Amino acid sequence: MKTYLVTGGAGFIGSNYINYLFEEYHHDIFLINLDKLTYAGNLENLKKVENNPNYKFIKADICDKDTLKNIFAEYDIDYVVNFAAESHVDRSIESSNVFVKTNILGTHTLLNAAKNAWAAGNGFLENKKFLQISTDEVYGSLGANGKFTEDTPLAPHNPYSASKASADLIVKAYYDTYAFPCNITRCSNNYGEYQYPEKLIPLIINNAMKHEDLPVYGDGKQIRDWLYVQDHIRAVEKVLRKAEPGEVYNIGGNNEYENIYLVNKIIEILSLELKDSEINGSLIKHVKDRLGHDRRYALDSSKIARDLGWQPEVAFDAGIERIVKWYINNAVWMKNAMRNG
Repeated sequence: MKTYLVTGGAGFIGSNYINYLFEEYHHDIFLINLDKLTYAGNLENLKKVENNPNYKFIKADICDKDTLKNIFAEYDIDYVVNFAAESHVDRSIESSNVFVKTNILGTHTLLNAAKNAWAAGNGFLENKKFLQISTDEVYGSLGANGKFTEDTPLAPHNPYSASKASADLIVKAYYDTYAFPCNITRCSNNYGEYQYPEKLIPLIINNAMKHEDLPVYGDGKQIRDWLYVQDHIRAVEKVLRKAEPGEVYNIGGNNEYENIYLVNKIIEILSLELKDSEINGSLIKHVKDRLGHDRRYALDSSKIARDLGWQPEVAFDAGIERIVKWYINNAVWMKNAMRNG
């Protein structure tokens, strides 16, 4: 039996990951979910597992070194998966303090707790792993051609991505300095169930269902690579269990679309599903572009395909249709999530 410490497990990707682990391994794991429960954390995402005897929730901040020390003292943690992060670019532009605290100092505190607990002689206990969940935004912005590889220099352009790049470098430094058993994954834009409705896809779905304005930054031609969350978490687990320590892996969906195309696609699906002609392009409102807005992201995921045999499985058209239907059928969840924010 493996014991996981998953931080930020009540958030969008973290909760999907926890649900996936219990579906995949059933009773062969013990999992501790540590989450501060900020506005984006929602324990309703984990109703399927909340009564599982092999699941434990702890409400705490990853900056709380005493709580972390106690967890490592009480449990023999095999894997740490760090999803805990402030992740909304707009919020980071308005105020970056909490991004520096959680994403940089929090990661450093978590690293130290694991490092101290796993120390053994001049090295570390066997079969331990720390996995840092990062983002393609640490690479900055691409031109019209090419993709980011794991060797692309980090060049973040906003406080959020700068805080994530800083955390990545701290994790890398622990491997380089101490041979600490760790990996870093950098994913493209996730979409899927339980995503807080400040992010583009659930925001557009929510607003359109209420016939409210659909805000689109600038000309809407910013390009993002979209990755279904279930594909992402399968990749995370492969890296955690199979990757050599010190390796960095890009996880991309190979689905590059302009934001304006995506918004129109959601309008089309919603209008058909709800048989509502008022959900149409007239709701789109172009707004002033975000400060420092990167034009294009795209990841080269050939390394994880080659090393670990991972490929995305969910085609974008099928995935986005599935998610629009999910949000339609989970309007109560959406309402409750927004109340938290």
